Order: sequence, then C-alpha cells, then structure tokens
Amino acid sequence: MAIKIEKKITGYNVITEEDKVKAAAEQKAHEQKLAEIVQLGEPLSRPEMLVGNTYKIKTPVTEHALYITINDVIMNEGTPQEHRRPFEIFINSKNMEHFQWIVALTRVMSATFRKGGDITFLVEELKSVFEPSGGYFKKGGKYIPSLVAEIGEVLEQHLYQIGMLKKTGPDEHQQKLINEKRAEYLEKHAASGAKTNAEGFPPGAQLCSKCNTKAAIVMDGCLTCLNCGDSKCG
Repeated sequence: MAIKIEKKITGYNVITEEDKVKAAAEQKAHEQKLAEIVQLGEPLSRPEMLVGNTYKIKTPVTEHALYITINDVIMNEGTPQEHRRPFEIFINSKNMEHFQWIVALTRVMSATFRKGGDITFLVEELKSVFEPSGGYFKKGGKYIPSLVAEIGEVLEQHLYQIGMLKKTGPDEHQQKLINEKRAEYLEKHAASGAKTNAEGFPPGAQLCSKCNTKAAIVMDGCLTCLNCGDSKCG
C-alpha cells in the first residue's frame, strides 16, 4: 500500500532488530512493574494455638443467639512491645438464615486481620451498615442499625479489651456532672411515680444521636443525654 507524503521530510531513523528487542524488553519490564502487588504488611502465619474470646449476642432479627469467637495472635512475645491483635473470627449459630453472608464476612475479616497493619477501621465500616427495616433496640435502649453493625460492636468491644482501641468516654468531671443530672431528674420525678429501665434511664427518654442510646431527656430546657453527657446546649 502506497502512502503519499504531504509534508517535507525533516529527518528519519532506521529501526534495527536490536531496537525492537530493546523496546520489547522495556515494555515487558513496565508490564511487570504494573503487575506487582503492593503488600501493606507482612502476612501473619498461624501458630499452633491461639487465645481468644467468645461473645454471645441475642437480637430480635434472629431466632437463636449468635456466638462470635475472635482469636488473637501474640505479637513480639517476651518483649516490652508484646501485645495481642485479632487473627481470625468465627460466628456460629443454630440459625442458618444468614449463614452464607456471615461465612463470607468472617473470611474477609480474617484475611484482613492476617494482612497486618491497622484494622480498627473495620469497626466503623461495620457499624455504619443499616438494615432496610430500620434496625432494632437492644435491652437498655441501645439502638443497633443492623446485625452487621452489632458484629461491629462486638469487634469494638474486643479491641477495647486487648488495648487496640482506647475508650473516649466522659472524663471524671463529665461523669460526675452526668451522675448529678441523673440523680436530679430521678429526685424531681420520684414523687410522680416515674420509673427507670434496667439501665437506669427514664422509659420516655429520646434516642441520643451521639451514643445511640435512649437516654436523652429535657432538663432545664435543654436535651441532655444521661449516658454520654451530650447536650444540645453545649
């Protein structure tokens, strides 16, 4: 096929077989570099024995209780930096309704644990999952948006226990103020026969947007949570 050159030729190069081989080698090296997997942390190998905890949760969305087992691996054993971190998670129940996605979730979580690095982000990711039905309330008025979110609550509790997360609740002075507010409310309404639930909060309390607990009441014209101390008045 003939090609008509419309413009003036200003220069040219002759591509040799050596140039073709060099270009092919550079292309191959570039493709290999793109295909490299970036490992965020050294994968953890499973020891013969692991220590862990099993948590029981009973929810309105399942007929039977769920048993969540989180096993930990001991890092830097025998040194001042010794600590525990989750290695694997198992969830067991007589209820087979949610079996498939629970198995899939535990496998993905366990794989994330073994990758190393920061795993605390899983707590917020799980707790932010909402069911279309609107979730449910646990005993004591704690709102849970979904069964997945409750698994996240259990993981958070476990991370607190082994020291990977630090609790950021009210300090000593805030807790004292909360206790005073609760005592003031109960004393004020004792004469009218007002009662509290099992957690010590008024049965008519509103849901606190900060701690998701039915513990917010109006005191001195301001909505105040008797659980975490959050107040609309600052």
